[in-house]
Amino acid sequence: MTNTNVRILVVDDEPPIRKLLRVGLASQGYAVSEAPNAGMAIELMEQDKPDLVLLDLGLPGMDGHELLRKWRDDGVDIPVVILSSRTDEAGIVSALELGADDYVTKPFGMNELVARIRVALRHKFQQQGEKPVFQSGDLSVDLVKRIVKVEGREVKLSPKEYDILRILVQHAGKVLTHHFILKQIWGDSTDVQYLRVYVRQLRQKIEKSPDQPHYITTETGVGYRLRVD
Repeated sequence: MTNTNVRILVVDDEPPIRKLLRVGLASQGYAVSEAPNAGMAIELMEQDKPDLVLLDLGLPGMDGHELLRKWRDDGVDIPVVILSSRTDEAGIVSALELGADDYVTKPFGMNELVARIRVALRHKFQQQGEKPVFQSGDLSVDLVKRIVKVEGREVKLSPKEYDILRILVQHAGKVLTHHFILKQIWGDSTDVQYLRVYVRQLRQKIEKSPDQPHYITTETGVGYRLRVD
């Protein structure tokens, strides 16, 4: 699908931000519609059937969290990328737990935003996470045979290390919260420090420089993301 066929709904109450996004995204070939509040966003969701939403959390009236919850409860499963302030880590985590696909913090660069949009759309149109073999740079993960290789060399992982990597692969490019990973692996709330220990061990086995990871990147205060090359 070309950019000209992709429809993006921008939901933000600040006119300068909407203009910036309208001009910037249009220059990349995206079709853009705008809503300054949740009410109009709900109408445009039904009318325009967008492929992706850029959603500000600080909307007047019904805020971004409430709007996202309503959409997910109503079965709206299109990608949602959150626009948030740098200091609102709790708001970002909450939005991701509600079903947002990714986030960018204001002020943001257009290149960064477009990269996030492309990753979110890739999940929708190509379903990368469901491919049996994931490849990113020198890292290869066979989800059927449960074989992990780095530079063609098989790497032995513990069951928990593999489970963490599998979850990241299935959502490659998308930020996953600590809570989401803990719930998927352990089924209940576990100390985040416990997860950090396993991630550190995993990095020791798949990263060339574990202290400067290339594949498993840390989203400070939020969670982890598996890089897609």
